[in-house]
Amino acid sequence: MRIKTEATLSAIALMLAASQAVAQPADPLRAAVEKAVTTHPDVTARFHAYRAAIDAVDVARAAYFPRLDMTASTGRDSDRITGRNPESQSLNRNGVALSLSQLLWDGLGTQRDVQRFGHDRLARYFELLDTTEQMALEAVRAYHDVQRYRRLVQLAEDSYVQHRYASLQIQSRFKAGVGRGVDLEQANARLALAESNLSTEIANLHDVTARYQRIVGEPPPASLPAPAALSRAVPATSDEATGAAIRQSAAVSASIESLRAARSFAQVRESAYQPRVEARVRSGGGSNFDGIRDQKRDSSAEIVLNWNLYNGGADQARIRQQLNVVSQAADLRDKACRDTRQTAAIAFNDTRKLVEQLQLLDRNTIAIEKARDAYRQQFDIGQRSLLDLLNSENELYTAKRAYANAEYDLVIAYARVHAAMNQLTTQLGIARVDPNAADAAGWTAGDDAPGRCPVVVTEVTGTDRAVLDQRARSLTNK
Repeated sequence: MRIKTEATLSAIALMLAASQAVAQPADPLRAAVEKAVTTHPDVTARFHAYRAAIDAVDVARAAYFPRLDMTASTGRDSDRITGRNPESQSLNRNGVALSLSQLLWDGLGTQRDVQRFGHDRLARYFELLDTTEQMALEAVRAYHDVQRYRRLVQLAEDSYVQHRYASLQIQSRFKAGVGRGVDLEQANARLALAESNLSTEIANLHDVTARYQRIVGEPPPASLPAPAALSRAVPATSDEATGAAIRQSAAVSASIESLRAARSFAQVRESAYQPRVEARVRSGGGSNFDGIRDQKRDSSAEIVLNWNLYNGGADQARIRQQLNVVSQAADLRDKACRDTRQTAAIAFNDTRKLVEQLQLLDRNTIAIEKARDAYRQQFDIGQRSLLDLLNSENELYTAKRAYANAEYDLVIAYARVHAAMNQLTTQLGIARVDPNAADAAGWTAGDDAPGRCPVVVTEVTGTDRAVLDQRARSLTNK
């Protein structure tokens, strides 16, 4: 069953549709992301910019319609003309007039202006989508970072307990006269280091908690259950991931629309070479209307042509200026494409790297934990030194910490891949709905696709493991 939830921020009139089973509890991660993308000022600012762009289209389209003006005036005219008898005369006048004007031709300037603001509106819409995806990614990152450092605090606490236990053991032996003072000092030094590590992890947890509150708008709940993995719908190869990212990236789409808007504005500049033709109708009446004695009414209808023939070369300069702006927009489009390609390639490579690392780190942690347990048993019977035991404790803590970091880095890497492909909110069960952008559904890049941004990604691999193993075996023969 699908449940639609409306965003609580009514000022931006933004709808979020989320699907979840009724019998299942609410997903805290999805709830955090929904709150972030509907209340964070970065998103709402982009939304208001988009709404302003919609109004700008209406402003430009208004030039197609007639303009009606009403004027009313009252006053006294005083004239002095030499040779006339009498030389001066005055009269009181008042009147009301209506003027109607209709644009007939402006060199397609209005049409190009409407097109320009239409492209600008779509650019603001895609920027809103991109900001939403990035804010969703930041919310996912903040959620998992809070989980990460809560776990690291637990590991640091466990390490502190183990070091405290070792210190108490050595202290008991020293008091009984069977331990050495240097062992006690060594144990206390490692205990201080463990306490320092705990203090650092608590400070890190404070920082990510504050960051979570900045992004989501409220402190994280006491319990943050692990959400479902985001590994589904991830492409199989790096080329597929980068290709999908370039095709679906809202940032790239926004840059293409900005290019089209700049090109339309250049065409608006060219309309200055064309004449401007208007139809005008005026009718009014009053006492001594228009300052003419005894005139009660005056009406006129005319076609007015205005054609600027020379204005110091300003029109040519404006066209050259705008053509450079078009070139700049094309450069920014290609830059946005390259940035997106890099982001997608790195994120996808991180997913593969971290999957492999987790397997190795798991083996490392299990082996070190077994060694630590053996060292403890040997220390109890005097076969291992205190330094061996403390080193094994630190090594185990470091291994567990590395494994925990890799786990959360992998989850965030999957989220980064989805965000690069503009589908993170979809994967979280959230869809943004805006009826004002229905024409963006069939949007295509067409001939304006990035021209200096090949999809092919260079694969970087290290030396084959078999070769490295052979080098290691060769050392034993020396």
